[in-house]
Amino acid sequence: MAERQQVNSVGDDDHDLVRRIAEGDKEAMRRLYSHHHLRVYRFILRFISNSATAEDLTNDVFIDVWQQAGRFEFKSKVSTWLLGMARFKALSEIRKTRISVDPDDALGEMEDDADTPEVTAQKRDKGAALRACIEKLTPDHREVIDLVYYHEKSIKEISEIVGISENTVKTRMFHARKKLSVLMQRAGIDRGWP
Repeated sequence: MAERQQVNSVGDDDHDLVRRIAEGDKEAMRRLYSHHHLRVYRFILRFISNSATAEDLTNDVFIDVWQQAGRFEFKSKVSTWLLGMARFKALSEIRKTRISVDPDDALGEMEDDADTPEVTAQKRDKGAALRACIEKLTPDHREVIDLVYYHEKSIKEISEIVGISENTVKTRMFHARKKLSVLMQRAGIDRGWP
């Protein structure tokens, strides 16, 4: 019975944890971090592609939680709030990076496009090939696919995280699935969408 309560308490308990964090409860902060840090990190990593920066931004999200827990309005899931903050931080980092990159330096870091034997082997793997297809989507479409399929967010939650209407989320999802289907067919992957 206690085991069952613990499983149910992870999602149900998040609002209580935020209330306790707002009161300065460090143990509540540790629990919230342990429940969500990996999901937030992976979400940011899809934007940034640099593990050290993604880790720093993940920590920044949880610092903001500690500082702003009293402002949480309890209108959405805590995970939606966290991913919304993570998205904002990732996009800010991308903008900052674009501004600070010297074009001459960037040219020196370009990689050879030729496939290595390792890359060729990875392309045979359906999962790796699917990820490669997803990477070819526009950032808006990639974000919606990521939130729906990897983070299991609803249309409403995605609308809150991204700051767009639910109809826009549906439209992006439709076009993302359509484009992904074409990319997968070109890559020789059987269709992954109904």
